[in-house]
Amino acid sequence: MDAKQVIAALGALAHETRLAAFRLLVERGPDGVSAGTLAEALAVPPSSLTFHLQQLAHAGLITQRRLSRQLIYATDFTAMNQVMAYLTENCCGGGAAQCVPVCRPAETGAAEPTDRRSA
Repeated sequence: MDAKQVIAALGALAHETRLAAFRLLVERGPDGVSAGTLAEALAVPPSSLTFHLQQLAHAGLITQRRLSRQLIYATDFTAMNQVMAYLTENCCGGGAAQCVPVCRPAETGAAEPTDRRSA
């Protein structure tokens, strides 16, 4: 992933509604969730949510598929991991053995993230 793609991804995430939608999609996993369910969970009007989801899709962070009459959105975990890899590729001076993993979605029982806002 190059710098322009990472900038587009971070720019798409730089909005409260889009960030909340992306985090909810990450939580739901590769199966994704319908647009209606997302709109309800985020308390966002469907027309507004569509705009925000298109921004995330344009940045390559999520996918969209049709299931009957519903649109299903899901995280593109490959893209997400590429952004994370780009941001952390030189972590600890390039000594990956010294770095603590940031994201372990495939592991069960991973530690819950802390709320850094209260720190």
